[in-house]
Amino acid sequence: MRIYTLAVTTTPRAWEGNNLVTSTTKFVKSALGLHPQLVAQHHHEIGLWESLLDQTRYVGEVGLDGGPGYISSMDLQQRVFSRILAACERVGGKILTVHSVRAVSKVLDLVEQLTTPNRTKVILHWFTGSKAELRRAIDLGAYFSINPRMLDNERSRILVSEIPLDRVLTETDGPFAMIDGRPMRPSDAHLAVDRLAALHRIAKDQMVQKVLTNLRDIVLP
Repeated sequence: MRIYTLAVTTTPRAWEGNNLVTSTTKFVKSALGLHPQLVAQHHHEIGLWESLLDQTRYVGEVGLDGGPGYISSMDLQQRVFSRILAACERVGGKILTVHSVRAVSKVLDLVEQLTTPNRTKVILHWFTGSKAELRRAIDLGAYFSINPRMLDNERSRILVSEIPLDRVLTETDGPFAMIDGRPMRPSDAHLAVDRLAALHRIAKDQMVQKVLTNLRDIVLP
Protein backbone atom coordinates (compact mmCIF):
# COMPACT_ATOMS: atom_id res chain seq x y z
CA MET A 1 0.00 0.00 0.00
CA ARG A 2 1.32 3.46 -0.93
CA ILE A 3 0.40 6.06 1.66
CA TYR A 4 1.56 9.64 1.32
CA THR A 5 2.55 10.73 4.83
CA LEU A 6 3.66 14.04 6.27
CA ALA A 7 5.51 13.50 9.55
CA VAL A 8 5.57 16.70 11.56
CA THR A 9 8.31 17.48 14.07
CA THR A 10 8.22 19.32 17.38
CA THR A 11 11.59 21.12 17.23
CA PRO A 12 14.06 21.99 14.45
CA ARG A 13 16.72 19.84 16.08
CA ALA A 14 14.40 16.84 15.76
CA TRP A 15 13.75 17.64 12.10
CA GLU A 16 17.35 17.14 11.01
CA GLY A 17 17.34 13.46 12.00
CA ASN A 18 13.83 12.84 10.72
CA ASN A 19 14.70 14.39 7.37
CA LEU A 20 17.62 12.01 6.94
CA VAL A 21 15.28 9.04 7.45
CA THR A 22 12.51 10.30 5.15
CA SER A 23 14.66 11.71 2.35
CA THR A 24 15.02 8.28 0.72
CA THR A 25 11.29 7.85 -0.05
CA LYS A 26 8.79 9.91 -2.05
CA PHE A 27 5.92 8.76 0.13
CA VAL A 28 7.06 10.22 3.47
CA LYS A 29 8.05 13.84 4.04
CA SER A 30 9.31 15.41 7.24
CA ALA A 31 7.97 18.85 8.17
CA LEU A 32 10.14 21.42 9.96
CA GLY A 33 8.40 22.29 13.19
CA LEU A 34 8.55 24.27 16.40
CA HIS A 35 5.50 23.15 18.35
CA PRO A 36 3.70 25.89 20.32
CA GLN A 37 3.51 23.67 23.39
CA LEU A 38 7.32 23.58 23.43
CA VAL A 39 8.01 27.21 22.61
CA ALA A 40 8.60 28.17 26.25
CA GLN A 41 11.52 25.71 26.39
CA HIS A 42 12.71 25.84 22.77
CA HIS A 43 12.06 29.39 21.54
CA HIS A 44 15.81 29.88 21.23
CA GLU A 45 15.76 27.37 18.35
CA ILE A 46 13.85 29.76 16.07
CA GLY A 47 17.14 30.87 14.52
CA LEU A 48 17.99 27.25 13.72
CA TRP A 49 14.48 26.80 12.32
CA GLU A 50 14.97 29.77 10.00
CA SER A 51 18.34 28.48 8.84
CA LEU A 52 16.82 25.11 7.86
CA LEU A 53 13.76 26.46 6.03
CA ASP A 54 15.36 26.45 2.59
CA GLN A 55 15.81 22.67 2.86
CA THR A 56 12.10 21.77 2.88
CA ARG A 57 8.70 22.78 1.50
CA TYR A 58 6.91 21.40 4.57
CA VAL A 59 6.50 23.23 7.87
CA GLY A 60 4.89 21.90 11.02
CA GLU A 61 3.83 21.52 13.59
CA VAL A 62 3.66 25.25 14.27
CA GLY A 63 1.01 27.64 15.56
CA LEU A 64 -0.45 28.71 18.89
CA ASP A 65 -1.87 26.89 21.92
CA GLY A 66 -4.08 28.74 24.41
CA GLY A 67 -4.71 25.73 26.63
CA PRO A 68 -4.32 26.01 30.42
CA GLY A 69 -0.79 24.61 30.40
CA TYR A 70 0.47 26.96 27.68
CA ILE A 71 -1.43 30.25 27.90
CA SER A 72 1.36 31.77 30.01
CA SER A 73 3.72 31.57 27.01
CA MET A 74 1.22 33.04 24.52
CA ASP A 75 3.17 36.27 23.90
CA LEU A 76 6.31 34.26 23.19
CA GLN A 77 4.33 31.82 21.02
CA GLN A 78 2.97 34.71 18.96
CA ARG A 79 6.44 36.15 18.41
CA VAL A 80 7.81 32.79 17.29
CA PHE A 81 4.81 32.01 15.06
CA SER A 82 5.03 35.47 13.50
CA ARG A 83 8.66 34.85 12.57
CA ILE A 84 7.73 31.48 11.09
CA LEU A 85 4.91 32.93 8.98
CA ALA A 86 6.99 35.87 7.82
CA ALA A 87 9.86 33.59 6.79
CA CYS A 88 7.54 31.26 4.88
CA GLU A 89 5.90 34.16 3.07
CA ARG A 90 9.24 35.69 2.21
CA VAL A 91 10.56 32.46 0.68
CA GLY A 92 7.23 31.33 -0.82
CA GLY A 93 6.00 27.89 -1.78
CA LYS A 94 5.77 26.53 1.77
CA ILE A 95 3.04 24.22 3.07
CA LEU A 96 2.23 24.61 6.77
CA THR A 97 0.33 22.40 9.19
CA VAL A 98 -0.92 24.69 11.94
CA HIS A 99 -1.99 24.05 15.54
CA SER A 100 -4.68 26.42 16.88
CA VAL A 101 -6.06 24.97 20.12
CA ARG A 102 -8.02 27.68 21.99
CA ALA A 103 -6.27 30.26 19.82
CA VAL A 104 -8.01 30.17 16.44
CA SER A 105 -8.68 33.90 16.18
CA LYS A 106 -5.08 34.75 17.10
CA VAL A 107 -3.78 32.23 14.53
CA LEU A 108 -6.03 33.66 11.81
CA ASP A 109 -5.05 37.22 12.68
CA LEU A 110 -1.38 36.40 12.13
CA VAL A 111 -2.05 34.35 8.99
CA GLU A 112 -4.04 37.27 7.55
CA GLN A 113 -1.41 39.86 8.50
CA LEU A 114 1.69 37.96 7.42
CA THR A 115 0.80 35.60 4.56
CA THR A 116 -1.02 35.37 1.25
CA PRO A 117 -2.67 32.17 -0.07
CA ASN A 118 -0.69 32.17 -3.31
CA ARG A 119 2.67 32.08 -1.47
CA THR A 120 1.92 30.22 1.78
CA LYS A 121 -0.46 27.25 2.03
CA VAL A 122 -1.98 26.91 5.50
CA ILE A 123 -3.53 23.63 6.67
CA LEU A 124 -5.37 23.88 9.98
CA HIS A 125 -4.82 20.67 11.90
CA TRP A 126 -7.65 19.30 14.11
CA PHE A 127 -9.67 22.51 13.77
CA THR A 128 -11.93 23.18 16.79
CA GLY A 129 -12.98 26.78 16.24
CA SER A 130 -16.42 28.30 15.90
CA LYS A 131 -18.48 28.45 12.70
CA ALA A 132 -17.56 32.12 12.31
CA GLU A 133 -13.86 31.25 12.64
CA LEU A 134 -14.32 28.45 10.14
CA ARG A 135 -15.82 30.84 7.59
CA ARG A 136 -12.97 33.28 8.17
CA ALA A 137 -10.35 30.54 7.71
CA ILE A 138 -12.03 29.46 4.46
CA ASP A 139 -12.00 33.06 3.22
CA LEU A 140 -8.26 33.21 4.00
CA GLY A 141 -7.67 30.17 1.77
CA ALA A 142 -6.97 27.63 4.51
CA TYR A 143 -7.26 23.86 4.16
CA PHE A 144 -8.30 21.53 6.96
CA SER A 145 -6.86 18.12 7.87
CA ILE A 146 -9.46 15.77 9.34
CA ASN A 147 -8.78 12.74 11.50
CA PRO A 148 -11.23 10.02 12.60
CA ARG A 149 -11.42 11.31 16.18
CA MET A 150 -12.74 14.65 14.92
CA LEU A 151 -15.90 12.89 13.80
CA ASP A 152 -16.62 11.20 17.13
CA ASN A 153 -19.22 13.71 18.35
CA GLU A 154 -22.12 15.60 16.84
CA ARG A 155 -20.70 19.09 17.35
CA SER A 156 -17.51 18.21 15.50
CA ARG A 157 -19.42 16.45 12.72
CA ILE A 158 -21.58 19.55 12.17
CA LEU A 159 -18.49 21.76 12.00
CA VAL A 160 -16.63 19.41 9.63
CA SER A 161 -19.71 19.13 7.40
CA GLU A 162 -19.44 22.88 6.70
CA ILE A 163 -15.88 22.65 5.36
CA PRO A 164 -15.97 22.78 1.55
CA LEU A 165 -14.89 19.48 0.05
CA ASP A 166 -12.21 21.23 -1.98
CA ARG A 167 -10.47 22.21 1.30
CA VAL A 168 -10.44 18.80 3.00
CA LEU A 169 -7.37 16.65 3.68
CA THR A 170 -6.86 13.73 6.05
CA GLU A 171 -4.61 13.18 9.05
CA THR A 172 -4.25 10.74 11.94
CA ASP A 173 -2.41 12.82 14.56
CA GLY A 174 -0.74 9.57 15.60
CA PRO A 175 0.83 8.62 17.89
CA PHE A 176 -0.94 11.20 20.06
CA ALA A 177 -4.45 10.31 18.88
CA MET A 178 -5.60 6.81 19.79
CA ILE A 179 -8.04 4.36 18.26
CA ASP A 180 -9.05 0.95 19.62
CA GLY A 181 -6.59 1.45 22.46
CA ARG A 182 -3.54 2.01 20.26
CA PRO A 183 -1.85 4.99 18.60
CA MET A 184 -3.16 5.77 15.14
CA ARG A 185 -0.95 4.87 12.19
CA PRO A 186 -0.81 6.42 8.69
CA SER A 187 -2.91 3.54 7.33
CA ASP A 188 -5.74 4.64 9.64
CA ALA A 189 -6.34 7.71 7.46
CA HIS A 190 -8.82 5.56 5.52
CA LEU A 191 -11.10 5.74 8.57
CA ALA A 192 -11.33 9.50 8.14
CA VAL A 193 -12.13 9.00 4.45
CA ASP A 194 -14.88 6.51 5.33
CA ARG A 195 -16.46 8.85 7.87
CA LEU A 196 -16.19 11.90 5.61
CA ALA A 197 -17.86 9.99 2.79
CA ALA A 198 -20.69 8.98 5.10
CA LEU A 199 -21.01 12.53 6.45
CA HIS A 200 -21.34 13.99 2.95
CA ARG A 201 -23.36 11.05 1.62
CA ILE A 202 -21.01 10.33 -1.24
CA ALA A 203 -19.20 7.17 -2.30
CA LYS A 204 -15.89 6.41 -0.65
CA ASP A 205 -14.13 6.45 -4.03
CA GLN A 206 -15.42 9.97 -4.63
CA MET A 207 -14.08 11.08 -1.25
CA VAL A 208 -10.69 9.54 -1.99
CA GLN A 209 -10.52 11.45 -5.28
CA LYS A 210 -11.50 14.70 -3.53
CA VAL A 211 -8.67 14.32 -1.01
CA LEU A 212 -6.13 13.40 -3.68
CA THR A 213 -7.18 16.32 -5.85
CA ASN A 214 -6.81 18.70 -2.91
CA LEU A 215 -3.39 17.27 -2.12
CA ARG A 216 -2.26 17.78 -5.71
CA ASP A 217 -3.60 21.34 -5.71
CA ILE A 218 -1.42 22.13 -2.69
CA VAL A 219 1.73 20.21 -3.58
CA LEU A 220 2.04 20.57 -7.36
CA PRO A 221 1.99 24.38 -7.91
